[in-house]
Amino acid sequence: MPIDASRPFVAVNIAVLTVSDTRGPADDRSGDALVARIEGAGHRVAARAIVTDDTTLILEQMAAWVDDPAIDAIISTGGTGVTGRDVTPEAVEALCDKIIPGFGELFRWISFAKIGTSTIQSRATAGVARGTYVFALPGSTGAVKDGWDEILSLQLDNRHTPCNFVELMPRLRES
Repeated sequence: MPIDASRPFVAVNIAVLTVSDTRGPADDRSGDALVARIEGAGHRVAARAIVTDDTTLILEQMAAWVDDPAIDAIISTGGTGVTGRDVTPEAVEALCDKIIPGFGELFRWISFAKIGTSTIQSRATAGVARGTYVFALPGSTGAVKDGWDEILSLQLDNRHTPCNFVELMPRLRES
């Protein structure tokens, strides 16, 4: 799909959350890859944090960002698998008013072309929470690159046609 170069670019304020029991600031490769892509696209990283695989901690951090008017979107990496400690989708879905099923479906379709049936283990998800977009990507750098490069870089670019998430932002709080 094309980018309409006649439209002026609108930067989005994005918070990045890494969910991991083993990663810290010194070795958060997926978070680093996501930050580099966000900034490289001209958007702003409004906040960044790392929390362990704990539903309460994930919900608390995401809820604080959802309530921050300076944050338009949250992208998390990690905790989307099927093990007992993987609880990011549960936290996202508890927080969100609306789920965006197509995000996970599209992510797995893109991933299938690269890793085959192993993509079935991903529970990538997305939604809207009180007017803020929330996206949950798997924790591998490859998954972060796929999710950003092939979905989010386009949907978070207001110049992307025929439609994109940015042009809907003013209407997300409608009732």
